[in-house]
Amino acid sequence: MRRITLWALSTVTVVVLLFSYRTSTSSRTTSSVVAAGTTVAGGDLASSAAGSTGAAKTFTGTAVDTRFGPVQVQITVVGGKVTKSVATQVPWNDPRDQEINSQAVPILNQEAVQSQSADIDMVSGATFTSDGYLQSLQSALDQAKL
Repeated sequence: MRRITLWALSTVTVVVLLFSYRTSTSSRTTSSVVAAGTTVAGGDLASSAAGSTGAAKTFTGTAVDTRFGPVQVQITVVGGKVTKSVATQVPWNDPRDQEINSQAVPILNQEAVQSQSADIDMVSGATFTSDGYLQSLQSALDQAKL
């Protein structure tokens, strides 16, 4: 009788442990971060905000595939100077991506505007995002002929 009771309790314990085991709920789909008021269409190379010579023009760099997902940058140019740089697409798959990129992207955006080129430092801890950002930024700068 003791053996049957011990066996039953052991079986119930194993079944409970198996059903309580949590697997990863993270999906590997890629999301985008898009600036408010910005329309990004796939393959859009440049769009003009206004028709005059000194008007702001936006240029979207090519999407660069990184280990964790694509990175794409859009710049705004006024009078031959970069006035704004926005990452329109970054890896946003899980909380770790979100933590890294929410810190790295604003730094990269600011550095791009300050340097007026793709010759900026990478952000420590965001190597893949930084590399993809620099490549996409250079693509946008090339389109703007800067």
